[in-house]
Amino acid sequence: MRDNCGRTIDYLRLSVTDLCNYRCRYCMPESGVCKCAHEEILSMEEYVEIARAAVGLGIRKIRLTGGEPLVRRGLLELCRQLRAIPELKELCLTTNGSLLPQMAKPLREAGVDRLNISLDTLWPERFAYITRLGKLSDVWTGIEVAEAAGFRNLKLDTVLIGGFNDDEIGDFLNLTIEHPWEVRFIELMPMGPCAGWEKGCFLSADEVVNRYPALQRIDNCGVASRYRLPGARGTVGLISPLSHTFCGDCRRIRVTSDGRLKSCLHSAAEIPLRGLHGAALEEAIRQGILQKPLRHHLAEHPSDTPRNMNQIGG
Repeated sequence: MRDNCGRTIDYLRLSVTDLCNYRCRYCMPESGVCKCAHEEILSMEEYVEIARAAVGLGIRKIRLTGGEPLVRRGLLELCRQLRAIPELKELCLTTNGSLLPQMAKPLREAGVDRLNISLDTLWPERFAYITRLGKLSDVWTGIEVAEAAGFRNLKLDTVLIGGFNDDEIGDFLNLTIEHPWEVRFIELMPMGPCAGWEKGCFLSADEVVNRYPALQRIDNCGVASRYRLPGARGTVGLISPLSHTFCGDCRRIRVTSDGRLKSCLHSAAEIPLRGLHGAALEEAIRQGILQKPLRHHLAEHPSDTPRNMNQIGG
């Protein structure tokens, strides 16, 4: 289905929880978030109903997000039911990787096609600092188990933060020399806990190419500008929502874990989907697609959304 700006919308990010076993400093407060009552969160049956309606309108890719999706009870059964939707071409999942040692093989067996793994630093002490609760060794084990389970072309998502991890850009690039992974540098966005951070924290992803001119441009993938080091097995992606607004190429909508459709990550506008069924549910999703704004306004001011990223879905 096309929105009113002529963009084909075929990608749904479905948040299955706002809870997480980390407390990343740019995403969540140190104390975490108040746990919603069970009845406030979409049931697995509601997720499947929403997904089927969205696929009926042309959605062909679903990504499960959180919070941390692997903490959601019943996730594997949800994956199996989503994978059974005939017209769905790709089922993906974004995770912090900490629970992959136990979950990678069951996820693959449940029909998940591809994984994105958040990894903001390669230094154990920095990892503990930025996540507040995580251990880097758990993520490396999770990556190994995921590959052994049959996941290919893993994507490692790195939020680029000036003064924190920009001195590790070369180390991340080196991962792509030996591994068939895509390391993706994502610009830090002024929303939630980091909205008031110092300007120097918000680096342009252009810094990666400026510092490493040996990177060679290859075809884009979605909103990511992609590069490769000479002779490397993997690739490098740059996602630049601030310095190179890609709104014109955005083809996604989002549904939060409390059942509200967001057609733009940074918009305050939301459409409630809970309690809707059949034609009414399909029409609400259709309206959400049609109302997708032309662009965000991060260049002028912080994000308009009142939610933290964990409450929307990464």
